[in-house]
Amino acid sequence: MKRITKGDTVEVIAGDDRGERNTVLRVLPRENRVVVSKVNIVTKHQRPMQAGRSKTQAGRIQFEAPFHISNVMLVCPLCNAATRVGYLELEDGRKVRVCRKCGEAID
Repeated sequence: MKRITKGDTVEVIAGDDRGERNTVLRVLPRENRVVVSKVNIVTKHQRPMQAGRSKTQAGRIQFEAPFHISNVMLVCPLCNAATRVGYLELEDGRKVRVCRKCGEAID
């Protein structure tokens, strides 16, 4: 089970954007990275493509770059605090994420 999933609200705990809270756009589990909206914005200078190819935007393009999953903490929707994630197995066999501060199920 994943600690952080798409759509979760997370808080950045390391780097230039420390303290920012926003939602997760993508999770890259093989690379242990996440993409968070409006965080870790990078600028890429891109040249225009040839006429026969697909049209791409040329010039300076800004986008959210992925960064390591250890640099974010999940924000509990109930207690609104950045927290570590615990796991609990229910009677029906499902495994759910649990807030370590308030003890409530996140999923």
